[in-house]
Amino acid sequence: MTAPKTMAKNIIDSLPTDTSYDELIKELAFDRMIKKGLKDSKNGKTISSREMEHRIKQW
Repeated sequence: MTAPKTMAKNIIDSLPTDTSYDELIKELAFDRMIKKGLKDSKNGKTISSREMEHRIKQW
């Protein structure tokens, strides 16, 4: 199995047997977002809370 498929299988296997399809998808997406965020942080691709506040005000 490929690494992403193995990681997805591990996440799926860790969930209760009565987990809904929607919850399963949410868990997979959440794991992906966390891993992407950690990678961005490691690579210095972050902004300060102050900068984020400024950007939000621009919306």
